[in-house]
Amino acid sequence: MSIELTLLACTLLLAIAQIMFAAFLRTRETGTAYNTSARDDEGPPVGKLTGRMQRAQSNLFETLPLFAAAVLIVAVAGREGTLSLYGCWLYLLARIVYVPLYALGIPVVRTLVWLVSLAGLLMVIAAALLGHG
Repeated sequence: MSIELTLLACTLLLAIAQIMFAAFLRTRETGTAYNTSARDDEGPPVGKLTGRMQRAQSNLFETLPLFAAAVLIVAVAGREGTLSLYGCWLYLLARIVYVPLYALGIPVVRTLVWLVSLAGLLMVIAAALLGHG
């Protein structure tokens, strides 16, 4: 398996961790009985940290399908190289750094880190289109 595919798998683990952390925080706010129910009612208001983690999760899910598709195209087309490798690392590492920045409510740096992840995604897409780099 290529390093790019391994980094995609690591990104999926990050996504699962973000799902679980947001769910843990929400369960702590609402209680297990509510969280395991049909949740027909909205429940108590979402806390600040829980809301941030839900938004960070949603933000990851906006670009994750694009990243996964680009990595798969690179792998299937045999276009792995420096560009795709660095792009995958940039995307994953920036997404990891993004989570605590969002949790702490750090606005400008968080946006810059998101831009780094976007640059990584664009590098992988470029590798898919252009080949080895």
